Amino acid sequence: MNRHVPQVKLAQFTQLFWRGLLGVLLPLCLTLGLGVGDAEAVAVFQVPTVAAGDSTWIVDEAGIISRINENKISSRFGDLAKATGNEVRLVTIHHFDYGETIQTFTDKLFERWYPTPTEQANQTLLVLDEVTKTVGIRVGDQSATQLDAEIATSVAQETVLYPLLEGDKYNQAFLAASDRLVAVLSGEADPGPPAFDDSFNSESTFASAEETAENRGNSTVVVVVLLVLATVIPMATYFWYVGFGN
Repeated sequence: MNRHVPQVKLAQFTQLFWRGLLGVLLPLCLTLGLGVGDAEAVAVFQVPTVAAGDSTWIVDEAGIISRINENKISSRFGDLAKATGNEVRLVTIHHFDYGETIQTFTDKLFERWYPTPTEQANQTLLVLDEVTKTVGIRVGDQSATQLDAEIATSVAQETVLYPLLEGDKYNQAFLAASDRLVAVLSGEADPGPPAFDDSFNSESTFASAEETAENRGNSTVVVVVLLVLATVIPMATYFWYVGFGN
């Protein structure tokens, strides 16, 4: 006796399979972080513009600084600008755009906000990326006569990062950074970075750019394989049904 096998159209198989596959792909993409990170990434042109001489001292795009501390830091920077002409601004972002580093992002933002040498001269810009917990700093030529490269690097890599490595203490980090920057740019002695346990290995805490790129590459391969299967399996299933039915 011949077994009767219903002839199901290829389009129906494809539609049903895609529905099932999407039910797997969407959670997988969310788990791997595909699409989500890029959607939340910030490009330099998306950061609100602040010009030299403006009274905006903090641009907290990541929303990690409390209102009280934002007002406190802004007051310090405002007083510094009036007393010395040196302007300092802090920027936080959730995550810089793919292909950037925190320093390239900082440099591009600095040059966008202050396009001429005259505008750049008395400026200091500190940028923190929330996701990678990396910090960039750029100092204008005139401000650099007081805030030299060694101190500027220490502010970014020690004063700001130490509290973050100890527990995401963003407000403490920026308060300490503002104290140190104001002191140095006012001509006072550098108070130095906060104390920190050197035995803590920060390199193991945050993924490097190479590791991040490798993880993205592996995730992409997984999705590509699934998409290929999504095309091949419905076709193979259809032809198997057709052959079995005949």
